[in-house]
Formats: sequence, C-alpha cells, structure tokens
Amino acid sequence: MSGKRRSTTTTTVVDPLGHHALTCKSGGDSIFRHNSLRDAFWESCKLACIAGQIEAGSGLDVEGSRTRPADILLPNWEFGKPAALDFTITSALNPSTLNEASVMHGSAASAAEVRKHVANDEKCSRLGWVCIPLSVETYGCWGEEAGRCLDRLATRIATRTGCPKSSAVSGLYGRLSIGLVRANARALLARSSSLS
Repeated sequence: MSGKRRSTTTTTVVDPLGHHALTCKSGGDSIFRHNSLRDAFWESCKLACIAGQIEAGSGLDVEGSRTRPADILLPNWEFGKPAALDFTITSALNPSTLNEASVMHGSAASAAEVRKHVANDEKCSRLGWVCIPLSVETYGCWGEEAGRCLDRLATRIATRTGCPKSSAVSGLYGRLSIGLVRANARALLARSSSLS
C-alpha cells in the first residue's frame, strides 16, 4: 500500500480527487453539511413568513422508534397537512449509484428520495404528515421532490416580498448552493493533508 494515503479520520484509502472527503461520515463534516442546508432552507422559510419547527418527530412513536422524520416540519404545507422535510446529501460517485448516475442526471438524488420514503413514510403517515425528502447530490443536483418543494417555497417568498419569482428561485438556490459548496470545501480542507 505504499504511496496510498489513508483518511485522517478513518482507515479508508483517500482518492486524490477528494470523493472520500465529500462522503466520509467520520469527523462531523457530513452533519455540518446537512445542517448548513437545513439552516439555509429554514432562513428562507422565515423570509416567506412560514412558521415551522426544526428537528420534529423524535419521541412521538409509541413503539419507541428513534427516527426523526422531519429536519423541518411545516404546518399546512400540502393538502392541508404538515410536511416533514428531510434533508439528505448523497453522491453520484458512490458504488451503489455510479452506473446509473453515469447515464442519468440526478439518479443518485432520486435513489436517496426513495430511501427516505422507505424510512419515513409509515411514521409520517401515522402522525398525519406528508414526507418530502429534500435530496441533493454532493455536486449540487437536487432531486425532483426537492425541486418541487423549492419552487413552492420560492413562490411564497416572491408573494411575501413582492420580488419576481425568478429572483426568489435564484436567491433560494443560491443560498443553498453556497451552503453546500462551503460545507464541501470544509470537508476537503479538513482532509487536505491526506490529499497531498
């Protein structure tokens, strides 16, 4: 294994392009990235005067489930029901999604949406919530459900602020993209000694 560098936080061999740094669960960078996106979205909800709750659903199950299906819970979001928004960041370069991602744009984000529905739909249904996964790939491609949700939020921002919807969409995606890129840079810099 001479010449190969290992992660400073795990025993994984580090690739020189930094893919490991963007997907490594060790060291807290994936949590930081997740929370950065959640917080940017939450600030956008406030701009649209949408009330809600962060980190909702924990401890609400009688079966003792520790799942927390809502990074953000928005009341009255869809068809009069609250929406449990659950952020997830995935990579198109993961071995489980690489083949499909090489031929279909956004397939890793779509697969992450399916995983979130499998994990959360039953609990959300029992609580009377609609599960909406907000999945994004590490390089910025959003899932379809996330795109619809972001469009809906941008419409509310435009209505509330009086700005054109195109400006609200641009501002919303801009805030989220900057949060994602900054968090990715943080993860790469934290492992830069492994990459050089």
